[in-house]
Amino acid sequence: MIRLENVAKTFGRKPALHGLSLDVAAGEIFGLLGHNGAGKSTTFGVILGQVYPDRGEAFINDVSVQRDRSTALARTGAIFETPGFYDYLSGWKNLVIFTSYTARVPRREIEEAVEIVGLTARIGDPVRTYSHGMRQRLALAQAILPSPEVILLDEPTEGLDPEGIHEMRNLIRSLNKTRGMTVLLSSHLLSEVEQLCDRIAIMNQGHLVFHGRWTDLQPKGESYRLEVDDWTRASATCEARGVRVLGEGQIAITDGADVSDLVAAFVTAGIKVRGLARDRPSLESLYLETMAGTKHDKHGAEKQPNA
Repeated sequence: MIRLENVAKTFGRKPALHGLSLDVAAGEIFGLLGHNGAGKSTTFGVILGQVYPDRGEAFINDVSVQRDRSTALARTGAIFETPGFYDYLSGWKNLVIFTSYTARVPRREIEEAVEIVGLTARIGDPVRTYSHGMRQRLALAQAILPSPEVILLDEPTEGLDPEGIHEMRNLIRSLNKTRGMTVLLSSHLLSEVEQLCDRIAIMNQGHLVFHGRWTDLQPKGESYRLEVDDWTRASATCEARGVRVLGEGQIAITDGADVSDLVAAFVTAGIKVRGLARDRPSLESLYLETMAGTKHDKHGAEKQPNA
């Protein structure tokens, strides 16, 4: 649904994107990750036609944004950078004004969008009386009018309290499930991305570091946390069976091995197993490991760490 092909952009003498290519499939929630200055906002700008690339193109539903922006963005909504509203007008009046710039939207459709984001009770109040969370809801209502197929969300939970983050996550998930919207999501809250996205792209200094399922970042094999009555004997048993010891109470089982065979060996050796749990790395830990292992030379060319 969204595709970037060899997109490059430089501002002055500072490269922002180095030949970026990635794809977002129809109907998925895709996460775009990276530190401040990694190129995420420039990528959003290129997709929305607000930044013209020096090289390459962005496509939405196979239509080039650079060659036919109006058609490409006809069914695209976005929350990009800080949402701006007329504070002295009501939320409803803001939606009426902004939708009039793009397409004529029936009243019932605006009412439905307001209901979806949970602003029905306050939509008639001036925006200056809205909390930050309510402004984000209003921005989301604007983004889903009139019924886009694709929605780009740049830090949609920024500044929200835990309750607001939870509500925004559920709204995003609902739009994807009930309306089939394709969502491209940028966020620094990696726990939220982990809950919403299967596939991600990680950027560093304008380079694409990773593109795919975030679970593929996990090291080969499975790691476990182990609690036994005699760790010295247990670690010796692990090493004798070719099980890698990562540290006290931590082991790694290679592909093809069965952890139950190791437990049976402990029992045979008279070692009491009090606890055994699979250690599942979070997206945050995998992201930090990936970023720490990525190097760039003096010309900005990406280097991957040695395996």
